[in-house]
Amino acid sequence: MYKTVILKKGKESSILRFHPWIFSGAIERVDDGVEEGDIVRVVGHDRKFLAVGHYQIGSIAVRILSFDDITIDADFWRTRLKKAYEVRQSIGVIRNGSSELITPEVNTTYRLVHGEGDNLPGLIIDIYGDTAVMQAHSVGMHVCRQAVAEALVDVMGDNLHAIYYKSETTLPFKANLGQENGFIYGSTENNIAIENGLKFHIDWLKGQKTGFFVDQRENRALLEHYAHGRSVLNMFCYTGGFSVYALRGGARLVHSVDSSAKAIELTRANVDLNFPGDSRHEAYAEDAFKYLDEHDDTYDLIVLDPPAFAKHRKALRNGLRGYTRLNVKGLQKIRHGGILFTFSCSQVVTKDNFREAVFTAAAQTGRRVRILHQLHQPADHPINIYHPEGEYLKGLVLYVE
Repeated sequence: MYKTVILKKGKESSILRFHPWIFSGAIERVDDGVEEGDIVRVVGHDRKFLAVGHYQIGSIAVRILSFDDITIDADFWRTRLKKAYEVRQSIGVIRNGSSELITPEVNTTYRLVHGEGDNLPGLIIDIYGDTAVMQAHSVGMHVCRQAVAEALVDVMGDNLHAIYYKSETTLPFKANLGQENGFIYGSTENNIAIENGLKFHIDWLKGQKTGFFVDQRENRALLEHYAHGRSVLNMFCYTGGFSVYALRGGARLVHSVDSSAKAIELTRANVDLNFPGDSRHEAYAEDAFKYLDEHDDTYDLIVLDPPAFAKHRKALRNGLRGYTRLNVKGLQKIRHGGILFTFSCSQVVTKDNFREAVFTAAAQTGRRVRILHQLHQPADHPINIYHPEGEYLKGLVLYVE
């Protein structure tokens, strides 16, 4: 029997609306002996059952796994992962295709589990070919990692040859778990996956997130549509995803910029993997603002996809200033009739926040700007309707006169 977390009187309203987080301020008492990562039963002030979830130390005290009074066992993990897999099949991101005959329809790269969006808060699983990269964002999911891995093997069968566990930088620092990244099932040296018929080296060993920004797949495809005949600048290029799509789209030239020399090395490798020796592409390891300052009227398609400028609410104001400043630079430098793809991946920045920051940038430059598209994360990054915080990726495609 799980130990109990008792809520204060009147603090159960968010749970009754199926929000998957319980904040520490809502808790009246926790049973003795409860440790971070334990599975607990949550009850109201009247001792009526409310939920089962992972207990953790911090502002978010419980991440809810189920609103039913069940045991979290092997069958639970298999059922949740099977449902997640079926969703990806239904939306078409899981496609059968031979890697020997690569067409634009072939895709072996997708997100299988998106935390709260798949009712598995604290867990991310990305699939790259026959390798899964699993990431825990809570101590509870870290504790359950082997059970999750076993269930994943059951669900995916022969489609899965290896699971790489990559949680060294995502687990709470104060938990002091001494976690190291590594394979927890099988192993592989093949780090190439296919996205919409394009090949990419996935750096799950040392790369950001799980090794690739899976969430920009559809937005990269949209950029390919606009790239023909244009001079393209991909700022904060990381692995060069937008650059590779721009080259396939028929861009006249593509320049990739990132402050990280490692990212530039990976971008060049991905370009060579798809377009070996293509003279249209050049890559530069430079600061984004410095590079923009030094290049006027060079590009008619610019991508601004920076890392999160605001990772928590206290940083929101400064983060929005950063987005405004960056978009001012982009709008100032782009050619007449140019197209600007601009993004925010900060969870605390709402769509309205981001749009206002870009509006402010446009007003400061005096350029005439039209919104062509409003972008967001793809369907394999679903948003739990009861957890609006899961909508983290925002983007705008602008036509700039």
